[in-house]
Amino acid sequence: MLEPTNLLLLACALLYGLIGEPQEAVILLVFVAGISLLDAVQQRRSRRALAELARLSAPRARVRRDGIDLELPPEQVQLGDLLRLEEGDRVAADARLHEAVGLWLDTSLLTGESLPVACDQPGQLLRAGSMVASGRGWGVVVAIGQATELGRLGQSLATVEPPPTRLQRHTRRLAARLSGAALGLCAALALLQGSLSGDWSQALMAALALALALLPNEIPVVLALFLALGALRLARIGVLARWPAAVESLGSATVLAVDKTGTLTENRMAVAQLLSWPAGAEPWHGLLELAVLASRHDPVDAMELAIQRLARDALQHSDHLHPDWPLAREYPLQSDLLVFSQLWHDADGRPHIAAKGAPEAVAQLCHLDATANAALLAAADGLAAQGLRVLAVARGLDGTPLHPDCAAGAPTSVHDYLFEPMGLIGLADPLRREVPGAIARAHGAGVRVVLITGDAPQTARAIADQAGMAPGPVLTGADLAALSPGALAEQVVQASVFARVMPQQKLQLVRALQARGEVVAMTGDGINDAPALKAADIGVAMGRRGTAVARESADLVLLRDDFGALVEALALGRRIEANLHRALGYTLAIHLPIMTLTALPLLLPAQPMLLLPVHIAVLHLVIDPACTVVFEAIPATAAQMRLAPSGRAVF
Repeated sequence: MLEPTNLLLLACALLYGLIGEPQEAVILLVFVAGISLLDAVQQRRSRRALAELARLSAPRARVRRDGIDLELPPEQVQLGDLLRLEEGDRVAADARLHEAVGLWLDTSLLTGESLPVACDQPGQLLRAGSMVASGRGWGVVVAIGQATELGRLGQSLATVEPPPTRLQRHTRRLAARLSGAALGLCAALALLQGSLSGDWSQALMAALALALALLPNEIPVVLALFLALGALRLARIGVLARWPAAVESLGSATVLAVDKTGTLTENRMAVAQLLSWPAGAEPWHGLLELAVLASRHDPVDAMELAIQRLARDALQHSDHLHPDWPLAREYPLQSDLLVFSQLWHDADGRPHIAAKGAPEAVAQLCHLDATANAALLAAADGLAAQGLRVLAVARGLDGTPLHPDCAAGAPTSVHDYLFEPMGLIGLADPLRREVPGAIARAHGAGVRVVLITGDAPQTARAIADQAGMAPGPVLTGADLAALSPGALAEQVVQASVFARVMPQQKLQLVRALQARGEVVAMTGDGINDAPALKAADIGVAMGRRGTAVARESADLVLLRDDFGALVEALALGRRIEANLHRALGYTLAIHLPIMTLTALPLLLPAQPMLLLPVHIAVLHLVIDPACTVVFEAIPATAAQMRLAPSGRAVF
């Protein structure tokens, strides 16, 4: 509504009112209202889609208040409530840990760290927005709403101003220049013609008509038309444009900054390698069988889910799966022993215990000698070097004596068993199938792709290599903190992978790229991505996995979390940009004959007015924009995604 050309139309309507032409003033006001309505309808449609996504993903909180157990929306949680945490729950408020059993939290949406973290110290802060990956516990609520770490991050978004698009900058500059020139010229001609003819009302009307002919009044209509149609085309490929202006920016993007988890990867762990121990000692079936026995029957943890999926596919109809065995005891993860173990009884009542966990912890549990310990850890390091998350699996030895003081016959500590290592499992968050092709297409179009993640450097580099990103050094958040602004500006050009990056550093990287003249499209799904999404030229959020904060901060939302759709949107943006350039060229060119016909009464006093202001308004705001639809329908050329972004001026 406050674009310069809209303000000029309002000024013209005011002038019409002053010279006693209310009908023409109303016509111009109707045009302004129509332009604003187009934009409002598109934004309302986007908000409705986002509200539906938010409704589908809204969590519930289970609390104990005054001795009564309640299930409430997160906004109704109060200070002092005892928050109950179970596997799969989203932490609804900041809380201090009261008690826990094997509690591990997935904080990826807050920190970008893809691996869960242990929470076993009373008084430890549990952040709102985290998810319980395993275990259970209780926490005392100490902060709610805007007072939480999550809420403070939301408040910080208010200080981040999204930059104007290139088209907005160029349009404003053109409107300012033409407005000054038009007003000066028309005022001079009105004074000249009025003093010569003595008919000041006619001179003012002719000058007003010339001003309308000179000013690019139809540009808001053409932009609204093109961007609305462009938003519809994007919606057909699963991309929701929250702000129509972002459609034009897509075509000029020079850098695509992406996060790893959920964007390049599926955010779903999968077993990548099974390594029996000692190597070749026995087939991998036994290793997978024990890994299943060391996993919960109905898991929430991503790694246990991956093990269960592989077992269902690979061990179906075999004697390696034991759904009928009763569970006798569970030994949860502890901070001093990162191993999860379960004791089962077979059909004959014999005990079977299986354990899985960090390789160094399993080696400790098995009491390996120095040589065997070094060999097992070296094999684990070899898998980790491939960017895999490594688990070791062990089994209790036959004849392991049970603790005689345990009434149920099972020891109270897992250390009371004798174990031997059975092998290693390498897991990875698999790369989305469409990613390598999409990144290759982006590179072919001259768009640089950089990875910004909270994950470990080794994992980030491995994923970048699999995706086909440019080789080079990996900069960590600690490296970035040590760089001066000048050194950072140099490094953002050379490095393509940034790991262990904090949320504020993502924003810092986006601004450093923009300071180099880059047009940055930034993807993200976590709460920690929101400031960078808002500051980027084009913020892109994931629709299914993305948080409501990320979606509200972004310009575009990938409804199907399809990275390939983003690159397809870049191609569509280039088509829209090229056709918009053609349409604006036509729009400005058509001003020449209109200006000539309008200027004749001012240059030749005896010449009657051929075009009244209302005629010019209809030409500019109805006929000319309607003609530009021809340009909008021009199909893309094959060369548009084989050339670097031009960066040329719109006008």
